Amino acid sequence: MTSKGTPGRMIRIDDETWAAYGELCDEEGTSRADDIRRHVHARVAAWRKERGVQAPKRKVVVRRKKPAADS
Repeated sequence: MTSKGTPGRMIRIDDETWAAYGELCDEEGTSRADDIRRHVHARVAAWRKERGVQAPKRKVVVRRKKPAADS
């Protein structure tokens, strides 16, 4: 599990391509992980749209700070 609560995934990419991809992402002001996530989400959204399938509703958790105790 990663720090954001999503499972980590492993992919295999050669070192030369991975290094160049890191430079590309740096120039675009993003991370490799974020770029990969956006790519995968876009591909899945297009695939679902093509088939007329709606994305499942995501559960949104809202965390609120506790009110400060009066002294």
